[in-house]
Amino acid sequence: MDHKAYMYVVECRDGSYYTGYTTDVKRRLAVHNSGKGAKYTRARLPVKLIYAQGFASKEEAMSAEALLKRKKRPQKEQFLSENQEKNLVNYIDI
Repeated sequence: MDHKAYMYVVECRDGSYYTGYTTDVKRRLAVHNSGKGAKYTRARLPVKLIYAQGFASKEEAMSAEALLKRKKRPQKEQFLSENQEKNLVNYIDI
């Protein structure tokens, strides 16, 4: 499948999760770790990519991001655990 966008989860230095979407996971992770990413992650550097899921469109990735952001931490952990077959982290050269 040709992925046009990704929903991703990074784990921050303090153990918290940040969820976002991007068209280039490697570049976005570099932006986060340079301190120029989301305000949330700037104070919690470095961040580590723990999950990335590909989608056919930006809209699908944004929708998945919004759904995951609404979940509480235990539900996010369950989602991450149950969806490892969709996790592209090991296929992204970072």
